Amino acid sequence: MTTEHAQHAELTPSEYIAHHLSFNAQGVNGNATSEGFWVLHYDTLLTSVVLGLLVMGLIWWVARGATAGVPTKRQAFVELLFGFVDDQVKNIFHGNRHSFIAPAALTVFVWVLVMNAMDFLPVDHVANVASAIGGEHTKWRIVPTSDINTTFALALAVWFLMIFFSIKAKGLGGWIHELFCAPFGSNPLVWPANFLFNLIEYVSKPLSHSLRLFGNMYAGEIIFLLLGMWAATGLTGTVAGAVLGAGWSIFHILIVALQAFIFMMLTVVYLAMAHESH
Repeated sequence: MTTEHAQHAELTPSEYIAHHLSFNAQGVNGNATSEGFWVLHYDTLLTSVVLGLLVMGLIWWVARGATAGVPTKRQAFVELLFGFVDDQVKNIFHGNRHSFIAPAALTVFVWVLVMNAMDFLPVDHVANVASAIGGEHTKWRIVPTSDINTTFALALAVWFLMIFFSIKAKGLGGWIHELFCAPFGSNPLVWPANFLFNLIEYVSKPLSHSLRLFGNMYAGEIIFLLLGMWAATGLTGTVAGAVLGAGWSIFHILIVALQAFIFMMLTVVYLAMAHESH
């Protein structure tokens, strides 16, 4: 989210947006760059790790001090969160959900939610803090889920878990048999069709899982920046930018929560499907 008046007045609109959409990145050779495969986005890595540790630490702290009597407000909130996630998992997964599936769903939902919520921070203030710490023109993307590397990493982690649980539930032979003999039957003539069908399914899951979250958060970031630039054009732009910015912020609350919920639900669905046979 951006302030009403862009603080980088010396930049053109395109330069301003490009600056706020640039990563604090370095290649393996130590050179500052944002291109190539072996590039680390330090802003994405640090922000996501800190948020994960913070929110999971808070939940652990509240759960550790939980009592059987009248709950505190913190305990009541965490219990509502646990109950909400557990109800969603119970409707989809019919095995022992408390051993892994429900905790994983809770972790995914809360972590993605707080990463999405970073979009409400004013990007100019974030840039000012980053510049004060790291020097002039230091770049810092504060929304990890607007980085496609984050969403792909999360989706691939779920994808590997899906394969792991599928092999665990059916055995390696059963999993390979399913790859070549479902859904069109076990006749050797249809093995290539079965394998191609399953291959497309396996490839499409992490793609749709990651791109949906990335696309929504990246688009939200762009809209906030555009509204901020409009607000810096004069009195009319300030009023229009403030009104539209407030409206978009309210609507974006729904997007932030909904995308975290969808990502969690798809995680549960994929892991539940891994335990089932065709």
